[in-house]
Amino acid sequence: MANKFRELETEEIQELEELVQQEEPQETSAPRKPAKKGVLAKGLSKIFGGSFLGNDKTLQHVPFILFIGLITILYIANGYYADDKIREVNKISNQIKELRTEFISSKSDLMFVSKQSEVAKVVEPLGLKEPVSAPMIIEIDSLKTSGK
Repeated sequence: MANKFRELETEEIQELEELVQQEEPQETSAPRKPAKKGVLAKGLSKIFGGSFLGNDKTLQHVPFILFIGLITILYIANGYYADDKIREVNKISNQIKELRTEFISSKSDLMFVSKQSEVAKVVEPLGLKEPVSAPMIIEIDSLKTSGK
């Protein structure tokens, strides 16, 4: 019972609407006045109609309007420039990561290849062998050889 109209069937609703329409007096003799335009509506109609350009007050503000337009264009251009720089920085940072991984892998390969046992394996086909005995140290007195 909270809402009586929910219980009514669609036919009853239509009958009620017909009764309401019949009871309302219809005014055809007196035309209605058009609604007054608001300030916003007047301003927009002047802007879209182009009549604001002929106003002296508007012409005084043209330099300021152009200045605002220029600043807006510069702001948009700065945004695009910043986006390009961000993309460039991301691209360069990805290249740095790739080069770093390449450097680390090359360095590890070099360390493996430069081990004494690996060098011995590589030069064995050339006929070079590792010495079995320790190397001999030859000492020369520099004063005796110079002839002084």
